Amino acid sequence: MTDTATGPLPASVLEALGRYDTPTICNAMEIVAPERRLIGYTTKQLVCPFPDLPPIVGYARTVAIRSVLKNSLPAEEQSKRRIDYYEYVGTGHGPRISVIQDIDGPDVGYGAFWGEVQSNVHKALGCLGVITDGSIRDIPQWAPGFQALAGSIGPSHAWVHAESFGGEVRVAGMTVKSDDLVHADLHGAIVIPLDIAAKLPEAAELCGRRETPILEIARSPDFSLEKLKAALKRSAEIH
Repeated sequence: MTDTATGPLPASVLEALGRYDTPTICNAMEIVAPERRLIGYTTKQLVCPFPDLPPIVGYARTVAIRSVLKNSLPAEEQSKRRIDYYEYVGTGHGPRISVIQDIDGPDVGYGAFWGEVQSNVHKALGCLGVITDGSIRDIPQWAPGFQALAGSIGPSHAWVHAESFGGEVRVAGMTVKSDDLVHADLHGAIVIPLDIAAKLPEAAELCGRRETPILEIARSPDFSLEKLKAALKRSAEIH
């Protein structure tokens, strides 16, 4: 069972954002919040084993993991920490996206936190997918429809464990806090400030309208440089 609280944004806003791919949301962000042009999104390549899945939009559940060092807590405390972690993941604003930073430094990705078990458990807990700079495994047995963006794919989980959760993490250049709104697809992910989220669908439509005259002439058998110049001028006049 999961406890999904009513989110700070109407479900209709999240649904509208999910109609666009992440690059389009980035384009829309440049219009609505140009001051964020260099921040708030992944800047390093992540592996996406399921590129055909649609974009996901949800509230972040943040975790820091490590796998090179063995968990030093007593077994009883480890068990309690694991339950506490699942309670954190399975409660709060929904839908949720797990955002996990691997803090093993030069050994990042040494052990996979994610595989058949965790993908299915997190899906049952109300998560739509995971964004991590760590490694994942068990791709054929992965929970159906559960998206994944990862730093690498590997075979072993080594000593992997959740070191902390609920704090600020940084994954592939993107800084995320618990409950941040995140949009992701095969291209990467971006944090969407709650106060501008509802403005992005309209801005995304504007981006599409501006691109249309350029794409039409670029794809036309009658393409010419003069026609491209005219299309660029028409594009710039669309508001």
